[in-house]
Amino acid sequence: MSKTGFGPAEFQRETGVSRETLDRFEQWRARLAEVNAHTNLVGRSTLEQFWHRHALDSWQVYQLAADAPRWADLGSGAGFPGLAIAFGLMGRGVPEPMVHLVESVGKKARFLSAVAEAAAAPVRVHPVRVEALAEIPEVDVVTARAMAPLPRLLGYVQPFVEKGAVALLPKGRNAKEELTLARKSWTFEAKVIPSHTDPEASILEIRGLHRA
Repeated sequence: MSKTGFGPAEFQRETGVSRETLDRFEQWRARLAEVNAHTNLVGRSTLEQFWHRHALDSWQVYQLAADAPRWADLGSGAGFPGLAIAFGLMGRGVPEPMVHLVESVGKKARFLSAVAEAAAAPVRVHPVRVEALAEIPEVDVVTARAMAPLPRLLGYVQPFVEKGAVALLPKGRNAKEELTLARKSWTFEAKVIPSHTDPEASILEIRGLHRA
C-alpha cells in the first residue's frame, strides 16, 4: 500500500482538502511520530508512508459517505480511519458531526483524545472494548480497519447496523474468502468497492446484517 514520494502536497492534490485540514493531518502525523518513538502505536516502518498508507487510505473510507454526520470507528488504534473522518467532516462543514472512536488499549485511547482535543475535532473516545460499550450510539456509518476477520468483525458491527448504520469495512487481499466464510453464519447484502490505494484491497459495504 506504500507509494514512494507521496507526501502532504500529493495528499492535498489527491483529496482537495483545504490548507487548514491539511494542517490537522500534519499535526496528527507529527504527534504520532513523537509518541510512537517511545510508545508503539503503529508499525514504525509505516510512519514513512503516513500520507499514502494511512491518511489517503483512511480518506477513501470517508469519501464513500462524506455527508454522513455520525460515524463509529471500532478498534480505532491511532485513529485510522476515525480521525481522518472527523477532519473531513470539519472541513466539509457537515452539521452536528460526531465520530465515536472505540479503542480499549489505554495508550492508544489517550493518544486519540490528545489529537482530537488539539484539533478541536468532533470526536468522542470510548476507552473500552466494543462489546463493553454501555450503550450503542446511533450512527450513520460504522467502520473498522484491520480489527478482525470478517466473520468475527460482523459481530462487532451488527449492533450498529441494527440501529440503522451502514458498515464500511476496509479489507485486504482475502476479502472474497472472508465474505464466503462470513456467509456461513451471517446473512447480508455486500458491495465490494475497489481500493484506490491498494490494487489487492477493497472496502466492503455491508447492509441488512443478520445472524444466519
